[in-house]
Amino acid sequence: ATGSAENEFTMAAGASGNGPILSSTGSSDTNIDINLNPAGSGVLKSGTAAVKIAGKETIWIPAVAMYGSTTNPADAQQVETTALRPDLKVLDFDASTSEFAQFAVTFPKQWNLGTVTFIPTWSPSNTDTGDCLWSLSGLSVAEGESADVAFSAPQTSLDAGIGTVEDIQMGPESSAITIAGTKADGNQVFFQLERNADDGTDDFTGDARLLGIQLFYTTDAANDA
Repeated sequence: ATGSAENEFTMAAGASGNGPILSSTGSSDTNIDINLNPAGSGVLKSGTAAVKIAGKETIWIPAVAMYGSTTNPADAQQVETTALRPDLKVLDFDASTSEFAQFAVTFPKQWNLGTVTFIPTWSPSNTDTGDCLWSLSGLSVAEGESADVAFSAPQTSLDAGIGTVEDIQMGPESSAITIAGTKADGNQVFFQLERNADDGTDDFTGDARLLGIQLFYTTDAANDA
């Protein structure tokens, strides 16, 4: 398939009690990948189970892992649905003033240090079907660096109220967020979530009750070694 091929497969039989070995070898290259490419939407499998590969991953950040910012904070609440049914641990974001919540993570070393996206999960406090505008920004801080640095430019997720109190809803996935600061393995990465109530696009009339966000990032390694 390649006219000037240099790298190749070497197959070695295994002795009793050992599996056979399939190696990538070449006459001059030192580090040679093995590429296994299923056709179309086919999945790479071992037996009947899919093999985990580097790519898009998700972290769930619940509202209880966030805190209202010192300036214009969202309000932590526990909303009872019906007695002894699920209580909603939420952050309430006001309808008339932009409010904020923050959280921090240390990503797995598998993170490719690239952009991230998010999906908000929330519940309406009234039956209005207006649009609620969420935004997220980030800042990565290395050891010995100051955290007193501005967050990145935010990206947004605009979601219409579902019209029923206590229903659970999820907004669309945001555009890619380029995290500010120094990106490196092990860094503390701070995030700031805002309900942009001051923006004319947000016309949902009630408190928006945030349950959490799905935070998406991309990996480029098989593990954290």
